[in-house]
Amino acid sequence: MPRPRHARFDCSPGCPVEGALAFIDGKWKGVILFHLQAETLRFNQLRRKLPHATQRMLTNQLRELERDGLVIRTVYAEVPPKVEYRLSPLGQSLEPVINALKSWGDEHLEIVPAAPAEPEAALVMSTQDSQG
Repeated sequence: MPRPRHARFDCSPGCPVEGALAFIDGKWKGVILFHLQAETLRFNQLRRKLPHATQRMLTNQLRELERDGLVIRTVYAEVPPKVEYRLSPLGQSLEPVINALKSWGDEHLEIVPAAPAEPEAALVMSTQDSQG
């Protein structure tokens, strides 16, 4: 169940940060926004760029980005239907943030531990570490 969003973000000094992060929280939203900076993409083009995202997850994340006004979805009346995604002006305003995250990742990728592929692998690793 999605978390309810605040109606206003002036409730405390951290609320604007919480509000901004609420727009891009989600496993794939930041990566989707990153890829849409360069070009308008169709759904399957995005899927190829995010091979570890399931079709359902990608669809849900795109719907949320569209609902929040960050992505514009254009449907062309063709057979088969053609759907394209591009950044809205609000989404484009996040480009400096997304680029800053990419730069930080480029600089710190070596020191940030890679996440295990499966949750079970994380459990095994933490169990081994505590026994070590």
